[in-house]
Amino acid sequence: MKKKAFVTREMVEEIVKTYPTPFHIYDEKGIRENVKALQEAFSWNPGYKEFFAVKATPNPFIIELLKENGCGCDCSSLTELQLSYASGVSGEDIMFSSNDTPAEEYAYAAKIGATINLDDITHIDFLEETIGYLPKTISCRFNPGGYFSIANSIMDNPGDAKYGFTTEQMYEGFRILKERGVENFGIHAFLASNTVSNDYYPELARQLFTLAVDLREKTGAHITFINLSGGIGIPYRPDQEPNDIRVIGEGVRKAYEEILTPAGMGDVAIYTELGRYMLAPFGHLVTKVLHEKHTHKEYIGVDACAVNLMRPAMYGAYHHITVLGKEDAPLDHVYDVTGSLCENNDKFAIDRELPEIAIGDYLVIHDTGAHGFSMGYNYNGKLRSSELLLKEDGSVQLIRRAETPMDYFATFDCFPIFEKLRQENA
Repeated sequence: MKKKAFVTREMVEEIVKTYPTPFHIYDEKGIRENVKALQEAFSWNPGYKEFFAVKATPNPFIIELLKENGCGCDCSSLTELQLSYASGVSGEDIMFSSNDTPAEEYAYAAKIGATINLDDITHIDFLEETIGYLPKTISCRFNPGGYFSIANSIMDNPGDAKYGFTTEQMYEGFRILKERGVENFGIHAFLASNTVSNDYYPELARQLFTLAVDLREKTGAHITFINLSGGIGIPYRPDQEPNDIRVIGEGVRKAYEEILTPAGMGDVAIYTELGRYMLAPFGHLVTKVLHEKHTHKEYIGVDACAVNLMRPAMYGAYHHITVLGKEDAPLDHVYDVTGSLCENNDKFAIDRELPEIAIGDYLVIHDTGAHGFSMGYNYNGKLRSSELLLKEDGSVQLIRRAETPMDYFATFDCFPIFEKLRQENA
């Protein structure tokens, strides 16, 4: 599969007249089409809802765009709850899935009517003590431990994950919650990350559906939804085959009709909490080449760095790179593409075959629409970039301005030095 940028060199040359590089830009048309395909794949389930994982791309314009298309929000912190609520999402359209949760975050989630997804059995008492009651609807996060595998292939290792109830705790937790007045129950699980396999969701669904039937039989709990969470990945590398969301949806439907429907649970709603799948392919980090260096290796230095995209430095993650205007040129040069941090892992690509690159070229770093800007930080005093939205009509909208030095210095406002910094940046 050839990765093609949704912006051209000519488009970028026009954009930078107003918004200098580096910047993240998102494709509105692609996002809308992807949401539509997802919803069609699960349209067989009347209660289906996607709760967008806000941590992936925490921007109110993105949240509002998805809300227009029927999506809710999956939040994991106070600020994500506040951002979602301020963007017009509230009540049952918010799923609050957190861990090691402070009391004030549970209190705020309850205040705005979010559905709370408990991460640990001890949080039953903690939640009740915090807000003075237990909501009528509560979800519990399940972690079976061990390895999650499909056929003979190990997908991930839930046994090493800090999240969720054990199998035994699910039964005990449901009994406790039911005795204390909870009326509607949900089951949630996230057992593998970034799977590029059409089999992950259907296999996860089978496990959760089987558990749901047994929980209802043994605890009497009324299970109203099962949340398959995230885990559907994207092909970061051009040689990977993408997931087929319609095949995935059909696989979940078959499991539903084989397990839940015969058990009299054909009214259970299916929820998802996708972030990477929803946004990653529809975001680019656009950066300009500043320097070239010829030492022990060939280096291309750009104006973005790990502050703008941490995944390659943090995980060694692969992100494809397009040199705008040279899409069809031969890949006859080998480069390390680097940022300017004082860290040797600040590299977007290592030994990457690319066309010949010149100073002033624009590079598109692909698949940054999720866990790109959101993982940014300020090491070395670097400032986070702007975020732009490429509208369906071809116009470009600023949806987050670039940080300024005064943003970086803002938390020094209680010290005398702040005024000197303010004057420096006036």
